[in-house]
Amino acid sequence: MSDFERWRAGEAELLRRTAQGDESAFGEIYARHSPAVYRYAFRMTSSQDMAEEVVQDVFLQVVKGCRGFDPAIGPLSSYLYGLARNRLARLWPDQAEVPLEDFDLAGDEPDALEGLSRGQQVEAVRTAVGGLPLAYREVVVLCDLEEMSYAAAAEMLGVETGTVRSRLHRARKMLLARLVRSGVRI
Repeated sequence: MSDFERWRAGEAELLRRTAQGDESAFGEIYARHSPAVYRYAFRMTSSQDMAEEVVQDVFLQVVKGCRGFDPAIGPLSSYLYGLARNRLARLWPDQAEVPLEDFDLAGDEPDALEGLSRGQQVEAVRTAVGGLPLAYREVVVLCDLEEMSYAAAAEMLGVETGTVRSRLHRARKMLLARLVRSGVRI
């Protein structure tokens, strides 16, 4: 058995113990995974309150037994991201997609963040990411900010790896267009 398989089996055991009321097992799962779930929710919403609510709801599902989780199919982290994604979808039922024609996706542009302080760069990017249509924001958050592989993001989102790649390419162009439109000097 590989280290990865042992780790997955260990997580399945922690889930089993959590379902039986073992608080230390739940604490271990929470310590391992809550920071990533919070970062994902916060980066998707830019709201601490909403991110905290998502974390609470996700880990309430862990306490209830994680129905539908199968360690043979994928890692617990992907399952938890999926729970967070579903919770966000319920919190934002009217999250509208912005048509691609609203963005100039032609050609590469110079670095729009050149000359900004680190704090200004972070805020400009955070605002631009928050304004992306949901499908594009997800791939930026997962692949660029959470450093998830294309394959893992594709699995979590239920799409092909090529779809993740193309969405990420478009999202990066949209981000640049948003940064330029918001007055960031090139």
